[in-house]
Amino acid sequence: MICLGIESTAHTFGVGVIDKKKHILANIRKMYVTESGGIIPIAAAKQHEQHADALIKQALADAKLKIQDIDLIAFSQGPGLGPCLRVGMNTAKELHNNYSIPCIGVNHCIAHLEIAKALTKAKDPVLLYTSGANTQVIAFESGKYRVFGETLDNGVGNFIDGIARYLGLGFPGGPKIEEIAKKGKKYIELPYVVKGMDVSFGGLQTNIKHKIDKQEFKIEDLMFSMQETVFAMLLEVAERALFHCEKKELVIGGGVACNKRLQEMCEEMCRENKFRFYCPNRPFLIDNGVMIAWLGINMATKNAKLNEFSIHPYERTDDVDVYWAR
Repeated sequence: MICLGIESTAHTFGVGVIDKKKHILANIRKMYVTESGGIIPIAAAKQHEQHADALIKQALADAKLKIQDIDLIAFSQGPGLGPCLRVGMNTAKELHNNYSIPCIGVNHCIAHLEIAKALTKAKDPVLLYTSGANTQVIAFESGKYRVFGETLDNGVGNFIDGIARYLGLGFPGGPKIEEIAKKGKKYIELPYVVKGMDVSFGGLQTNIKHKIDKQEFKIEDLMFSMQETVFAMLLEVAERALFHCEKKELVIGGGVACNKRLQEMCEEMCRENKFRFYCPNRPFLIDNGVMIAWLGINMATKNAKLNEFSIHPYERTDDVDVYWAR
């Protein structure tokens, strides 16, 4: 089986092609960026529409395939931004109508976890999922991917991008913040908000903005301290979930997982506790079509319902019946 996956939950329109044996045949994307300000959903959706056909053609060319060689099309069904999700769904529906290719909608968050398992040696991990709108600690228990901890307000990626916007750095801001933080040397005490198994970034964001306005500290020291604080919060709840679930593997996913400092802290925590740490390569941490395609294959091989064209912008990870993993 060969599946073409379409990712369009937010800023990225990605197209990936993978087969049942995990051979990745294509993985390309077009990302919405700005020089200042954040993501505008309608503008991102328009960009997706403009580039969708060309990206699909390029992915097929990279895979050395024709559209008729595709056995299944998977598209990101949610969670995500409604206008962006609709572009991916409509693109899949058009291909279905034109070429009679079966289609399946998949959950974006679970796709991050499944591709991490496919591309590493992880068997039954805890996933620290750190993206723009989503921040969750996830593990498979009792037939579902359960959320053992999450943000109570902003996703960690949106939090970091919000600080970047405040500094006039544009979108995406995470990579720029990471580079600034590398120059920081002095740790500045910041609010550390962990409530049970959940984290909160709202108060921290306000505190950092006040510090920026007062110009009391060097920006590089402030960004260094912000990263250290936020990542420590995430690792605390991830570590607790590993012990609670009695699991020995941690994987990370989502765009923020590309941050080298976060990866270092994950490695250190796992080494101290004799856990195994797995981190997919960068193209499969950020939003991508391959992860959508891989989850589509897993679901379709277990007699999933096909050709249901709908989007679920607010679907939670633990809403999904994970029948293919039982």
